[in-house]
Amino acid sequence: MEKIYLSDSGPKVSPAIYGFYRWEEKEVTVSRMERIVQLCLEQGINTFDHGDTYGGYACEDLFGQVIKQSGIKREDLVLFTKCGINLPHASHPEYRVKHFDTSREHIIHSVENSLRKLRTDYIDVFLLNQLDPLSNLEETAITLEKLKDSGKIKNVGVVNFSVFQHQLLSAYLRIPVVTNHIELNLLNTAAFDNGQVDYIKQKYMRPLATSPLAEGEIANSIEKTPLRVRAKLEELAARYNTHFESVATAWLFRLGALPLVGTTNEDRIRNIVAGFNISLDRQDWYELYAVSRNE
Repeated sequence: MEKIYLSDSGPKVSPAIYGFYRWEEKEVTVSRMERIVQLCLEQGINTFDHGDTYGGYACEDLFGQVIKQSGIKREDLVLFTKCGINLPHASHPEYRVKHFDTSREHIIHSVENSLRKLRTDYIDVFLLNQLDPLSNLEETAITLEKLKDSGKIKNVGVVNFSVFQHQLLSAYLRIPVVTNHIELNLLNTAAFDNGQVDYIKQKYMRPLATSPLAEGEIANSIEKTPLRVRAKLEELAARYNTHFESVATAWLFRLGALPLVGTTNEDRIRNIVAGFNISLDRQDWYELYAVSRNE
């Protein structure tokens, strides 16, 4: 899988990125982590997206252990991680409720923890997960810039920022935002309507699409819209001689978006990667878009 630039300022990444955002605490085992990481590498995915809270605050640490034991070179990987959302958990009794925090103290603490858990000296892309309305944005921006100057983070990104939130943070930063993770799939095309896709492209970035297969709903839901979308995908899959989930991925890649894969279903990971081998016809793309919007 040929690596591509995330943006005009960001690093080169694999066209599919694996994220641990859907991992539950009970899923965070050595055997599962080893199996998924190895499968991703076999499929050409060398870019992994973490968050400090993922898997009950355990994914980063286990991933770091697995990579260290595997002998994989750090320079052969691209690592994302993030902070901003704090979740109540036994390991953090100080958190009474889910809340946001992008203060200077929390960002620095989170970066240091992530570096330690991931067994690395630097993070390729560090992201703010949601905009914290209580933080001092000037302080937040200065903190991110100093971390970049120190070499502990190489690039800055955001997660689920609206256009206005993206613009707001950028107004305080002297360094570029290189990615915005947004939900985008054939069952959720709101990012076209709210301007997120357009603004991301205006900033010379590729949309990074979380839940590319709508968390399995395209394959498994019995609701009217998913059934209608799946029927069209299956029709096109027969024409392209592939799996319908691969066509759903091809729809995203035709747009220039990069799928952020969250499933632990190994066949589904393979289907997503296979989508990059499909050159989806323009009219097929629009036909799927129309079906997804019931037009």
